[in-house]
Amino acid sequence: MEGFTCNLKTYRTLKGMTQGELAELVGVRRETIMRLEKAQYNPSLKLAVDISRAVGAAIEDIFVFE
Repeated sequence: MEGFTCNLKTYRTLKGMTQGELAELVGVRRETIMRLEKAQYNPSLKLAVDISRAVGAAIEDIFVFE
């Protein structure tokens, strides 16, 4: 997606989580996490907040919209 950068993989790996573990924690499929990390999917606000809390980083640091 143009103008969208996702730094989720960096924060997820810093926490030592797999895509599957994060997906289970936030209530989505692993494929959703994979698509987010490839910047192919815009998360809902709720999902962005849940992911932010799970990896311990600010939403603005994980999802960057230009």
